[in-house]
Amino acid sequence: MSVTETGTRSREPDEHGYATAGDGVRLYWEVHGAGATTIVLLPPNPISHSRIWKAQVHYLARHHRVVLYDGRGNGRSDSPDTTQRWLGRWRADDCLTVMDATVAGAAVLAGICGDGVWTSIQVAAAHPDRVLGIVAVAPGVPLLTPPHENRAVVRVDEVGHPPGGEKYNAPDNARAHRGFLEFFFGEMFPEPHSTKQVEDAVAYGLDGPVEVLLMDEAEPVAETKEEVEAICRRVRCPMLVVQGERDNCQPYGRGLALAELVGAEHIGLAGTGHIPQARHPVLVNRLIHDFASRFEPPAPRRTVWTPAPLRSRRALMVCSPIGLGHAWRDVAIARELRRLVPGLEVQWLAQPPVTTLLRSCGETIHPASAALAPEAAHVDAEAGAHELHAFHMLRRLDEIFCANFMVFADVVREERFDLWIADEAWEVDYFLHENPELKTAPYVWLTDFVGVLPMPGGGEREAFLAADWNAQMVEHVARNPRLRDRSIFIGEPDDVVPGRLGPGLPEMREWTEEHFRFAGYITGFQPDEIADREALRAELGYRADDVVCMVAAGGSAVGGPLLRRAVEAFPEARERVPGLRMIVVAGPRIDPATLPHDGGVESRGYVHRLYRELAACDVAIAHGGLSTTMELTAAERPFLYFPLQRHFEQNRHVAHRLDRHGAGRRMDFAADGPAAVAAAIEAELRRPLAYRRVTPDGAVRAAGLIAELL
Repeated sequence: MSVTETGTRSREPDEHGYATAGDGVRLYWEVHGAGATTIVLLPPNPISHSRIWKAQVHYLARHHRVVLYDGRGNGRSDSPDTTQRWLGRWRADDCLTVMDATVAGAAVLAGICGDGVWTSIQVAAAHPDRVLGIVAVAPGVPLLTPPHENRAVVRVDEVGHPPGGEKYNAPDNARAHRGFLEFFFGEMFPEPHSTKQVEDAVAYGLDGPVEVLLMDEAEPVAETKEEVEAICRRVRCPMLVVQGERDNCQPYGRGLALAELVGAEHIGLAGTGHIPQARHPVLVNRLIHDFASRFEPPAPRRTVWTPAPLRSRRALMVCSPIGLGHAWRDVAIARELRRLVPGLEVQWLAQPPVTTLLRSCGETIHPASAALAPEAAHVDAEAGAHELHAFHMLRRLDEIFCANFMVFADVVREERFDLWIADEAWEVDYFLHENPELKTAPYVWLTDFVGVLPMPGGGEREAFLAADWNAQMVEHVARNPRLRDRSIFIGEPDDVVPGRLGPGLPEMREWTEEHFRFAGYITGFQPDEIADREALRAELGYRADDVVCMVAAGGSAVGGPLLRRAVEAFPEARERVPGLRMIVVAGPRIDPATLPHDGGVESRGYVHRLYRELAACDVAIAHGGLSTTMELTAAERPFLYFPLQRHFEQNRHVAHRLDRHGAGRRMDFAADGPAAVAAAIEAELRRPLAYRRVTPDGAVRAAGLIAELL
């Protein structure tokens, strides 16, 4: 059975395969990492599979060897014969089968609920040589205590909440399967703003046939409380119990009883539900890692202490890899900061395609950058034909965001920095607000828009999700008003889109003015670099009678369809505009050889300092990204721009700013074919320009605001 994926994975397995259980059922497994200690992540099957641990894999695999598998009846594993009864010994036997197939030897077992924790206890009791320790998340050890006080058994005949009760049992039929899962996992995540975690869990549940959930149970491994306690007492390895105080599946007292019975450490999580590894992954990641590290010899400590007067000032810059505009403005800020703070060392935590630009600029990329999960690959995978649903793309980056925050957290824990700067590094800002105790240095947040906005075609559901996202942002800042030492908006107050962040939420401009300082726009270049346009054209090899059309569609692969549309328009555009030359810039993520080359169109790959080419051209074509369009606005060049379909930032935030500057001609990729593009090129070349001036001192203003913290 194929697994429902809700986003690009943070890492692919180093090994994967199938283990065959004694009754012939095949169990899919993966191995990640190569550390000295193996951690086996047990699935809560059949209601979910190994992806319930997705937020743990990347981080733990950087430190340990991680084995995970899909239990029988879900994911890529086979289902048992649903005409027979579910045997109580299957899960423990399956765990050992996978451990043997992956040469796990003795391992730390981490499980959730009864499917994972009770299974781990059975394995440790029967095979003590195979289990180093157990991490018991929301432990569902049967019979230790009475059932959850809020748990009522209600048969479910149709989708919907049954009156007077809660539907915790399996649905009666496949038609009610989704409704049951939505209700059940909605109860498992009582924390506000858990919509993505619920969606994921429902999708994982639907990766198994409902018939498996409906299987009757055979005789359990233990039938009395005394038998359960006897098995628990046979466990000799260390155990860590982690449980939310608002666990709506397993009673909180059950975790306490287990810890008391086996002498385990117990960590209670206030306000937290049944699946904390999904809702609070940073905490759970560190708990599992610290626990597993007990079974490894400590690494010899070798360090050098430097007296305070000899320490250089150090800043860590985390730059979003979604486009290259963030990097150019951050390079400009870094240069100004080094001017204001002599001797300042700037380290970059960055990944492709940003690293391409940074290396060309001579900036220092931190070695830990190599461990970052690929955000740009996720963006490319989410894209359609000149289409990118930016909001859903951001939501589905959750696994990668968690992985990359953990890289950041490791770096700032192991090294001293005097300042952290995050430019739309959403993972840093989100997880710092969720875990404010991890802040150990002044922190600066940069962005050029505030608030996600639903697109008209998204309906009520998208409007609700966008408002929930914004509400969480508002609550984060209200609860931790001093976490961001500086919030800097890259623009002016008038660049903020009018309207509310959602029903009952503040006005966007009012809230932004209250919580941000304004730096003005940052182009990433000095005005004198493009002041002499004729000299620039001569340097770039343009003839006096050339009419140059530059086509640039950003640093990701999303712009491929627009580049092809421009090439298709070139023959007619050249008939309309004598002497027209079209130069297509593919950028770092598109192979220029894959673009059409008919009709004399010139193509290039990554162009460093593309702003010079844009300033020298006569007309340009771009998608609706802020950086390219504002570089053209600053250079006072005519241009067409095509906002990516379903991209809230380009269609709302960027378009509002360009309208304010009176810049560019907005086009519609779905409606404007090659003929319309050719006609628009001709019209834009003839249109008199009167753009609002882009202030040139944005980097200076931003650096001044940041330098105050040093």
